[in-house]
Amino acid sequence: MSKVRKIIRQKNTAKIRKPPGTLIYIGQEKDTNISIDLLVYNAESYEEKSIVNHIPDTHFPLDGNVSWIDIKGLHNEKLIEEIGKTTNIHALTLEDLLNTEQRPKIDFFHTYIYIVIQTIQFNDNSQDIESEQLSIILGENYVMTFLEKPSYDLDILKERIKNKIGKIRIYGADYLAYTILDIVIDDYYDVIEKLGDKIEAIEEALMFETNKIEIQDIYILKRKLLEFRKIIWPIREILTKLEKNDTLLIKEKTALYLRDLYDHNIQLIDNIDIYRDIVSGLADVYLTKTSNRLNEIMKILTILSSIFIPLTFIVGIYGMNFNNMPELEWEYGYFFALAFMFIIAIGMAIYFKRKKWL
Repeated sequence: MSKVRKIIRQKNTAKIRKPPGTLIYIGQEKDTNISIDLLVYNAESYEEKSIVNHIPDTHFPLDGNVSWIDIKGLHNEKLIEEIGKTTNIHALTLEDLLNTEQRPKIDFFHTYIYIVIQTIQFNDNSQDIESEQLSIILGENYVMTFLEKPSYDLDILKERIKNKIGKIRIYGADYLAYTILDIVIDDYYDVIEKLGDKIEAIEEALMFETNKIEIQDIYILKRKLLEFRKIIWPIREILTKLEKNDTLLIKEKTALYLRDLYDHNIQLIDNIDIYRDIVSGLADVYLTKTSNRLNEIMKILTILSSIFIPLTFIVGIYGMNFNNMPELEWEYGYFFALAFMFIIAIGMAIYFKRKKWL
């Protein structure tokens, strides 16, 4: 993890004083090929091609068809520049999509809309959240998607298009872009559900098995929720601008679906805020229970110390080296001293019990 961050810092430094639109890939270095999937479809026909390290010299829009170019891999700057020239993408957009540390945002250009969001998946093995930047370019009759690595795929959507499931083959490119956003946000629901399960598990363990919970477990979960909220919150602005902007690239019938997607996003934000409050409360409960347990321990130790104070006093008296101590010559003096200390200890324990200190 630290190695990745080091590479990112070096790349960010490399951009200092560079002209706007300079293409510098910000992310983890790779030596694998960039994969490109090209889908061209309409209500009657469907065609899919897999391409490696090049893109056909195609000019958009293609009359009567919707084209989807799915690109996985951003580390080849020259190839990305070639793709930009072929599809007439602005240099500033290419610069942004090569920066894999972008905040979710939306930009409107004359011939296309550029959207940046974060895909999120929950890793069941590491119990961690994995995110990846997804860039979407929506044109009149085409959609382009850019992912840094192939870990997140949209094969379910490709199968839906191929098998004519839903309205996607009937509607245009704007509906395809909406569907991609819908799939990403649906994944958010899966992640928030997994986080909710972890919160419930920690809450149950905290109530009954405090020793099995560490404070860092709670703070790690709280940090994950904060990171999740940081990703989700800007999407509200993206969906609002998509729905209300007067661009001709978004049809009225798609705007209705975007409004529903906006409601889903608001619901996710509300759930995250609720979980954040719960986790903050769990941290307070943990600290309170830990403090109470420490107080109980200190109370027991204090009571034991109080019991041993008079016993130590008696032992200290008879430990003095004076010759003229009558009890030292008494045959039963030792047993009498032990019995006397035992009675004092029992008496003090009974007293503390009656005072409900024990």
